[in-house]
Amino acid sequence: MIDLLGHLKKMLSAAGLSGFESPIREIIHEAWEPLTDELRVSKIGSLHGLKKGRGEAPRHRVLISAHMDAIGMMVTDVKDGLMRVTQIGGIDHRILPGQLVTVHGREDLPGVIVQPPAHLLPKDLEDGPVELKYLLVDVGLHPNEVAATVRVGDTISFAQPPLELTGEALAGHTLDNRVSVAATTLCLEMLQNRVHDWDVWAVASVQEEETLGGALTSPFEIRPDLAIILDVCFAKGPGANDWQTLPFGEGVGLAYGPNIHPALYNAFEEKAKALEIPYHRDLTPRMSGTDAMAVQIVAEGIPCAILEIPLRYMHTPVETVSLKDVRRAGRLMAEYIADLDADTLDQIKWED
Repeated sequence: MIDLLGHLKKMLSAAGLSGFESPIREIIHEAWEPLTDELRVSKIGSLHGLKKGRGEAPRHRVLISAHMDAIGMMVTDVKDGLMRVTQIGGIDHRILPGQLVTVHGREDLPGVIVQPPAHLLPKDLEDGPVELKYLLVDVGLHPNEVAATVRVGDTISFAQPPLELTGEALAGHTLDNRVSVAATTLCLEMLQNRVHDWDVWAVASVQEEETLGGALTSPFEIRPDLAIILDVCFAKGPGANDWQTLPFGEGVGLAYGPNIHPALYNAFEEKAKALEIPYHRDLTPRMSGTDAMAVQIVAEGIPCAILEIPLRYMHTPVETVSLKDVRRAGRLMAEYIADLDADTLDQIKWED
């Protein structure tokens, strides 16, 4: 049985920034190898795992897409032993000063993000948040050593170790979207003991934070009949308690909007009710901000459902999730997939 907490902590130890996913892909490959019949890497780096169904060939295909890439930074200049950076993915510069990082140069270097003293900053920045262009990364080496080790274009990842909180909560960086990969791993494990007719393609997709490259290419190669997109959503917390957020630790989110096929939303809602898995409708009246934006429009169009894990403090080094919701997401997917049969597609018609 998979140790969920250990699996997550191992994934959080890897960088895998958007466009540079090799470190995290190796860890996921190791976890998925005993749970799948076939593993391969796409031409742009997404990991594809096939778990064959037991129905008659040719079998229908369901895709699970969970992006594995993370936000981070890239070196833009090295001067006097200090580095200036730009962002990879969306980062709020207000949370950066004082953060621990790893600079991935010719060798990995521990570092810290610092800001100049107030009197050296523009007057309008002396008392407020400091813009990213003024922040620096310090690795503590002599300028000559830094110049020999770090180059413009090297990546920088967050380095804070994950922290176990009370109530089965976990805080750390890159939980967006490693928790969804973990839920996919749990789903694959559960399907080991369930008969399922359809082929299951689990995809750890690349570049969601920047280009949606994995979500645009993997479905085109696999050509699934339907897709389940797994990602995080905003959980309720200080200053975030309106309809745009979901309760923390009280169930999974089912996204509802134009990126989601109505028939699949209804099917997942019915399955959650039948299993007594708590869930909440997440209204997404515009683009969902997930792989579904791309998967939905591949080829002639792919019906999508979006299953969500509520997360606090998104795109910070202290993202926080409930492990209960990770398990719920894995179980809901597995039970839905186990019920797919030859007649399922006949019921998937767009009726808004």
